Amino acid sequence: MTSYSIYVVDDEAVARNGLKLALKKKNYTVQAFESAESALKAIDENPPDLVLLDIGLPGMSGVDALEIIKTRHPEVVIVMITAYEDVQTVVSSMKNGAYEYIVKPVQMDALLVILRNAFETITMRKEIQALHEKYLKENLPCFIGESNAIQDVMELVSKVAQSPDTPVLIQGETGTGKELIAKAIHYKSPNFKGSMVAVNCAAVPQELIESELFGYEKGAFTGAEKAGKAGLVEEAAEGTLFLDEVGDLSTEAQAKLLRFLEDGEYYRVGGTKKHAVKTRLISATNKDLLSLVDKGFFRLDLYHRFAVVKLEVPALSQRPDDIIPMAKQFLIEFSQKFSKTFNGISPEAEAALKAYSWPGNVRELKNLIERGVLLSAGPELVLEDLDLNKVNGRESADQPDNGHRLPSVCPSGIDFPAIIADIEKSYIEEALNLADGNESKAAQLLNLTRDKFRYRRNKLVIS
Repeated sequence: MTSYSIYVVDDEAVARNGLKLALKKKNYTVQAFESAESALKAIDENPPDLVLLDIGLPGMSGVDALEIIKTRHPEVVIVMITAYEDVQTVVSSMKNGAYEYIVKPVQMDALLVILRNAFETITMRKEIQALHEKYLKENLPCFIGESNAIQDVMELVSKVAQSPDTPVLIQGETGTGKELIAKAIHYKSPNFKGSMVAVNCAAVPQELIESELFGYEKGAFTGAEKAGKAGLVEEAAEGTLFLDEVGDLSTEAQAKLLRFLEDGEYYRVGGTKKHAVKTRLISATNKDLLSLVDKGFFRLDLYHRFAVVKLEVPALSQRPDDIIPMAKQFLIEFSQKFSKTFNGISPEAEAALKAYSWPGNVRELKNLIERGVLLSAGPELVLEDLDLNKVNGRESADQPDNGHRLPSVCPSGIDFPAIIADIEKSYIEEALNLADGNESKAAQLLNLTRDKFRYRRNKLVIS
């Protein structure tokens, strides 16, 4: 049985001692104080679960003490004790944070009902806090770090999370952890008890994006399930809908999404019944959406809907102080996963990790440590385990030997567009070879839709 602690604050000895004795008989842990000043000192040293606070105290009044307690210890529940003539005063003071009040002479039956309800509230609050901490521990390992850059991000995450419905646009390079930032916002927000539903807009064929998001009725199209299907928006009700790579949304999908964002209402594909859902939208992209707007590929009105709050996730190369703390966190994680006994990273390996440019960001670091732990015996992760053959922006540990080489920027400059076109052409040709010329399979290998693959192939004149 859970034991709750109560502080009784009353200047009348008979009332104070009577409450203390009666509450102890009900298995509560009780301390009694005759003044607000002595109670405040004890509360600062060891906050109780609940305070029974008399309003008419000598010296500092109960109303003034209430304000101080709620400022210093907002989690402490306060029940005011008042005489009949002070009822109006204590009712108004409840607006400043009092949970309830009871009138003198105190009727124990009435007080016990108030206490039971109050402690049920406290128990639920503690359960939610424990669940919150569990979710945060499970979902935010990659943002362990000490850099100002990531601390600024997490500070903004905490502020944004307080609003359960404000749209957020997360921008950053591939592999920086945009989805983990979205999870941080979700699990820190009042939405955390609902589902967080993630959609990779680049991976869903454009002709299916509407039915995936909003669902469809039976017989809506060939191949549809007989009973119809709820969409991802419905799955995210009272939670968070995370749209990754929103820069890849078709103009048609953008229009339908905008309509939903404006009023929270939508129709399933093939349906006539209007549905309404409340959910927070978090979107992410590694593209410059305003540049896409200028080119006519992205709607400006949708951009403004997405970007009520914009959050930029810095590249790993911009926060070198986080590399080793994160590497050690991943070392612990994968050591447990693979039942290994790694206990550290050698100085030479740490130096190499710090020197590397990390074009793949956090994802590359995580994959590198996972590979090292999996293939090595330990107990220390050494330079050879990482297989960082070259550093400072040159060959990556996991870069395949397939002819893709990135030249350094020399003082005279480089032809960047031509280099990008050569790389793109090389990968498309390689994917076609692996797929024996099948465009659909080649597109899957490159995580592209068939239409986008064909467009790029025709643009580069690849036979």
